[in-house]
Amino acid sequence: MIASLLLLSASVTLDSHLPPLLPWQGQSLALIQQKGPLTTDFELSEGLKSPNYQQTMAFVDRLVAANPTQFQVQTIAHSASGRAINMMVASEDGAFTPSQLMQNAKPTIFIQAGIHAGEIDGKDAMFMLLRDIATGKRRDILSQVNILFIPILNVDGHERSSQFNRINQRGPVEMGFRTNANNLNLNRDFTKLDTPEIRGVLKVIKQFNPDLYIDVHVTDGADYQYDVTYGYNPVFASESPSVSDALNNYFKPIIDTKLQEQGHIPGPLVFVMDKREFKKGLAGWVATPRYSNGWGDLRSLPTILVENHSLKPYKQRVLGTYVFLDGAISALAQHHHQLTEAVEKERAFVPSQLIVERSYAKEPNTIAFAGIKYSRSKSALSGQMEVKYLGEKQHYDALPIYWQKDAKTVITVPSTFYIPPAYPDIVEKLKLHGITVENVSSDELVTNLKVAVVTKHEFDKAPFEGRFRVNADFDFVDVPEKSLIGWSKVETAQPFGELVAHLLHPKAPDSFFAWGEFNTIFQRTEYMENYALAPYARHMLKDKPALALEFDKKIREDAAFAKDAQARLNWLYEHTPFYDQAYLKYPVLMTFDTKPQIKN
Repeated sequence: MIASLLLLSASVTLDSHLPPLLPWQGQSLALIQQKGPLTTDFELSEGLKSPNYQQTMAFVDRLVAANPTQFQVQTIAHSASGRAINMMVASEDGAFTPSQLMQNAKPTIFIQAGIHAGEIDGKDAMFMLLRDIATGKRRDILSQVNILFIPILNVDGHERSSQFNRINQRGPVEMGFRTNANNLNLNRDFTKLDTPEIRGVLKVIKQFNPDLYIDVHVTDGADYQYDVTYGYNPVFASESPSVSDALNNYFKPIIDTKLQEQGHIPGPLVFVMDKREFKKGLAGWVATPRYSNGWGDLRSLPTILVENHSLKPYKQRVLGTYVFLDGAISALAQHHHQLTEAVEKERAFVPSQLIVERSYAKEPNTIAFAGIKYSRSKSALSGQMEVKYLGEKQHYDALPIYWQKDAKTVITVPSTFYIPPAYPDIVEKLKLHGITVENVSSDELVTNLKVAVVTKHEFDKAPFEGRFRVNADFDFVDVPEKSLIGWSKVETAQPFGELVAHLLHPKAPDSFFAWGEFNTIFQRTEYMENYALAPYARHMLKDKPALALEFDKKIREDAAFAKDAQARLNWLYEHTPFYDQAYLKYPVLMTFDTKPQIKN
């Protein structure tokens, strides 16, 4: 009792800088087990604490020992610090391998906690739910679905634990850190695959082929009444609109009803346009493929991103997560056939054009929103207007919301990409994504090839996720027919064709090119000597009158060029056969179909 009072006192002290709370007394409080077998650390602390890595893995072992015929623990990867990343597999009939799970004909739900280790609600919620399965309280769950559950994905960040990791989050008393041991954000790694954690997740998805993927987070940002917000890319901006439509029509009503019945308030996954003036409206975010839910959208894997509200107490958030997951399981059990049909429809379609980058709409839609009253005043500390949330309800009938509707970058989707043998790491990453890659074994000449030639480029001024990203403009130039034997061939007419385009088309912001995988094309390693170039260029211009006329015209019409000796010599060098023919050329070649693919 004394320990609990001390924890409560510490929690109150740490929360004193946060906005006042609305009172909450939900029916889900009855889910807490006061005593008995497999009481969780979260429950023993009266909803204030989350166990460390060692305690977490010990509880996993206790769960498996209590129910060995239905629970198994598997190691999916090891972190950079050598910690095991474990996953629990739960099935009614002891089916623990991918082939066994596929044979039992039940849908599989994949639940991931702690990708951001300070946002650990999913771990403690699922421990309670699995405990209820193990003790017989919820025998119904495994009669309906199979479960894959990662308690902590970012195990190294989880152990960088502190009371001071997230200034705007209410509990647990100590929480993990956002990034992994290499300071990489795992939820920015779903395309480039730099981290063992995300590579482990993709292996799980490739092997087990789950029907539903849930990634549990906690928000940043504004105050509002909702305690459990969640979402997926909206139908109008989704690359798998049939999947988003199925989640809207079949899953959301069941999940929302369960949450409301248990005293929670489900809300939309939105952010604010201006954190210092809430009334300016909401930002309707569309996830790109570097994020779990954006990657899932491109892959037609139904993926729900849960963002519990950081300003709500930890106990309330964990209980809300339990109810949310219970609702998602019920919805999957009832409607997995409709969801499967939507997935199959999307995987059968690859568009002829693809939006790879979006911007916010200039004109907003409106949304009814359960907000919190606030005041604004000029801060003596910042010197600008700052917001203060007042802990009172405020309802907005028509709050502006700006969705990322507008197309910023649109590409024509190639029919085929060809990857040179010098890039085996790219091929391995594609295969890990589940993409089919073929080896070109015939020396038959390939026609209609194009190469992307960089015409303008700019590197980021600072590293992002450990990389210097590059933004470029391109000309797409014809390549003479050639043998590509030994190259890797990746067609877009495959189930993950849209993901192929996002990864391999250099104009896509989450492509391997944009992430810096091909930065060596910006290096020149052979140079000219003027004493050799000048006589060679004189003979070249004499032998090529059209080129001589082009050179003279450029001198006449471009005064800066005419006065710049080095620029003149560079121009001549570029037109010699000695010039590096690979410089500024994206090495992945492409072909384009003339027949557009039309969606039914």
